[in-house]
Amino acid sequence: MTEPAPAHDLALPTAARHPFTHTEHGVVRPDDYAWLRDKFAVESVAYLRAERDYYDSQVARLAPLAEELRTEMAGRVAPADESVHWRQGGEEYFTRAVPGLEYEQFCRLGDHGSVQVLLDVNELVGPTGDFVEVGVREVSPDGNWLAYSCDTEGDEVYELRFRDLRTGEDLATKRPHTYYTGAWSSDSRTFFYTVNDDLYRPYQVWRHRLGTQVDDDALVFEENDEKFEVVVSVTRSTELIVIHSANRDTSEVWLIPADQPEARPAVVEPRRRGVEYTVTHVPGAERGNLLVTTNDAAEEFRVVRTPVGSPGRAHWLEVIPENPAERVHGVDVFARHVVVDLVRDAQQVLRIVPLPALGTADADSRSIDVPSGIPGGLLALGPNEEFDVDSVVVEVESYLQPRTWYSVALDSGRRTELKRTSVPRFEADDYLAELRTVTARDGALVPVTVVRHRGTPLDGTAPLLLYGYGAYESAWWPGFEPALPSLLDRGAVFAHAHIRGGGEGGRRWWLEGRMGRKVNTFTDFIDVADAFAGQGLIDGTRIVSRGLSAGGLLQGAVFSMRPDRWAGVLAEVPFVDVVTTMFDASLPLTINEWDEWGDPRVREQFDWLLAYSPYDNVPGDQGRDSAPRPPLLVTGALQDPRVSVHEPAKWVAKLRATARPGDAQVLFRVEVGDGGHTGPMGRFAAVGYEAEVYAWILDVMGLA
Repeated sequence: MTEPAPAHDLALPTAARHPFTHTEHGVVRPDDYAWLRDKFAVESVAYLRAERDYYDSQVARLAPLAEELRTEMAGRVAPADESVHWRQGGEEYFTRAVPGLEYEQFCRLGDHGSVQVLLDVNELVGPTGDFVEVGVREVSPDGNWLAYSCDTEGDEVYELRFRDLRTGEDLATKRPHTYYTGAWSSDSRTFFYTVNDDLYRPYQVWRHRLGTQVDDDALVFEENDEKFEVVVSVTRSTELIVIHSANRDTSEVWLIPADQPEARPAVVEPRRRGVEYTVTHVPGAERGNLLVTTNDAAEEFRVVRTPVGSPGRAHWLEVIPENPAERVHGVDVFARHVVVDLVRDAQQVLRIVPLPALGTADADSRSIDVPSGIPGGLLALGPNEEFDVDSVVVEVESYLQPRTWYSVALDSGRRTELKRTSVPRFEADDYLAELRTVTARDGALVPVTVVRHRGTPLDGTAPLLLYGYGAYESAWWPGFEPALPSLLDRGAVFAHAHIRGGGEGGRRWWLEGRMGRKVNTFTDFIDVADAFAGQGLIDGTRIVSRGLSAGGLLQGAVFSMRPDRWAGVLAEVPFVDVVTTMFDASLPLTINEWDEWGDPRVREQFDWLLAYSPYDNVPGDQGRDSAPRPPLLVTGALQDPRVSVHEPAKWVAKLRATARPGDAQVLFRVEVGDGGHTGPMGRFAAVGYEAEVYAWILDVMGLA
């Protein structure tokens, strides 16, 4: 009998070529893999499965290293741990991890220190047993009800449910096809929630009354402009339901009194193109005032005060003026203080201002800065559900500091550590972190967070893993990753380039990496790599780049622009078929992302997109002269609603078809079952994924 072929001898997958062309603005674009757009078709699924089988066969040789890494990484995940506790409605809540379980439990303290498990996420896992994500998790003001929703496939479509916390039983009422965010009315009997359309856009707010059927739910608000998405929340004062509708650069807010859930929503200020604003509530007579954070006449945003009863722009009174050096992201209101969330010098800052001083001449002198003290670290308000408090919980986290919760006194700013996430087998003192700056080709100063082991010198001998994102004004402040020390312990340097298009440099940083300036995102990333190599900090022949989603687009672009720069490229769920996707209004996210990338129906914007679209700019294709392509690992997920799996699939197929002698291997790790945009969920499943990709990274670095 003939023995079966070894797994590593599996044939290289070859996608069928069905000739097809796009013609726009007189430009003809061949697209022989357009058929993969129907991702659930038999031929498409067969191709994706062949790619996954091939990937598994090719990385089998790295299995011992991957298992070694997985053991190390899992060893830094505490078998049991719990979050800081917080109070809400007189009760004390927390989350905890339990030994042997992937997902957390949401808990409440009972009498005499007993623990009531309100929601065990492990019990919600879908039929495959390997994926679940919770969307909404809101306890009613009286503490008797829990509204929660879950997605068991990865497509970010959630089923909303209601649990009686006195009995632990769910009501028979279930509402499918819901999205993130929700809010309770004051009497704990009405719940507001959002619904998404067929393109996964949250566009409606509905009202459900406990004890009724979902068929009787009332439509409260509908956003008909396909560029806008809707969220719903309740103010910390619990007095107002807030409906916020926004696209990339314009927003509009509507209010409903939480004690009058059937009231019609009232607009704060009608939308005006290019004007954004958010609101928070200061209770008082006649429902008090709103604090409005807005870019109206303030590129880096300012804060104004206005009466709830007449909230329009005509009544806005400035209380925090714009500071061009600071990007104000929002204001959190407590009974006697406000906490201003802002970014300054590529660092997050929380500024505490006594409420009576807000808008007065001495407000700044009485404010307190609460810096993280960690280069590029995360600093944010933690779970603070109560309104009348003298202290708040603040979360601090970085690549070298596990999530730590502090109590910060609002009057003095004094910090007291409450709890630090337990990380076994990790000593922060073994590593170094610093914030460096690289001068881009046009003179822009690009911040870069650099992390390494104390024993790894910056003398040009170590390889580098360079990470980037650069879109949506998202700053991606780094948190602790149990996987990273395994890379650093093997002598590699890690750097996170805070490139334009992101938010680390404020609103201008986004504007300089958006629309017609998008190329700055890619050149910033390349300039950081070139600078680190040119200054002799790292080994320029061993730079591996990594990014996800919009960061995957970044990887596709720099793969095409500078194939000679990289020892390897990891493009996770990459948005790479840019022109075709932005023409296809039937795809999720396309319409409401024209204001981020550009609308190709406009010739000028078509030219922007076509100039960098990785699928349309394959290295060496159509006579282009380029260096050999470096090793490339691409990921995708069949259920992903954000970057449809056909995009990376088409890109991989085209790269295979246009490969030349000397080009390195292309691998495609595709999830063909349940799985979401950011990869496997669960504490240990996520670690297992990181171990896989780190094994590949170390291999192409020469450290395997």
